[in-house]
Amino acid sequence: MLDIFLQTLPFFALIGLGYGAGRTGFFTPEATAYLTKFVFYFALSAMLFRFSANLAIADILDWPFVFAYLWGTLFVYLIATGVALLRKRGIEEAAVEAQCAVIGNVGFLGIPMLVLLLGERAIGPVMLVLAVDLIVFGSLIVILITGSRDGRMSIGVLRTVGIGLLKNPMIVSISLGLIVSGFGVPIPKPANEFLSILGAAATPGALFAIGASLATKSAEKIAVAGWLSFAKLVLHPAAVAFAALVMLPVDPYAAGVMIAAAALPVAGNVYILAQHYGVAPARVSASILISTAVSVFTVSAVIALIESLT
Repeated sequence: MLDIFLQTLPFFALIGLGYGAGRTGFFTPEATAYLTKFVFYFALSAMLFRFSANLAIADILDWPFVFAYLWGTLFVYLIATGVALLRKRGIEEAAVEAQCAVIGNVGFLGIPMLVLLLGERAIGPVMLVLAVDLIVFGSLIVILITGSRDGRMSIGVLRTVGIGLLKNPMIVSISLGLIVSGFGVPIPKPANEFLSILGAAATPGALFAIGASLATKSAEKIAVAGWLSFAKLVLHPAAVAFAALVMLPVDPYAAGVMIAAAALPVAGNVYILAQHYGVAPARVSASILISTAVSVFTVSAVIALIESLT
């Protein structure tokens, strides 16, 4: 446990450095927004393209893995939705709270940290988790909120979802990388080195950006945010573990990566969606802040438990 904690500490120290820069005003919200944009559209995209270009679709697409992750995630999603509805919140707020309970920071935190801690074999499973989060649950929240406001499903809602997926640089970079891999197109050495250098900026840039963005978050709505953080850091990895280790025949190593990915704190893009639709942004903000702070310990514990079992 201590050894794993010490290995994860540099990642969270980078988040802390960004948080300090944001809190002191050395890094303004505008600077954070531009750094996030650089990481999201350039550095992280280069890293994902390079990873996926060196993988075959068969290395990523594992249906028992997908079904196990979907089952565990959907189970917690429905619990969070039910709790929100019992508190007499509408469909829109329930959808946002459910998103907090199951969508972790896989892109900015999970990919760099888990690949380093669990080995390069983790690349395929982590990217598969990311793809399910973006395609299934990233679409679901848009459908629920937009459908609730319109009072019905429409072609316009599906068009919005489709365009959103096509414009997401993480989906685009993974897809292009797999296409390059599928056709067996070799990446020229200068291009590979370019992608390697640019992709190397993703890890420190993403972690610093997470911390700097947390500096603008408030810790209001503590009770609800505490519940959502518990759902994300404890219930989600537990449900995914049950699905992957008991219900379905998932490879033990891949199951471990999946569980570790499920243990990550609430993703920042949930706040972007909440702010965009004007649905409970303060609640999401507090959930991100609390879950990220607590995950310094819980992520280390989960990874240590996984390594002891596999």
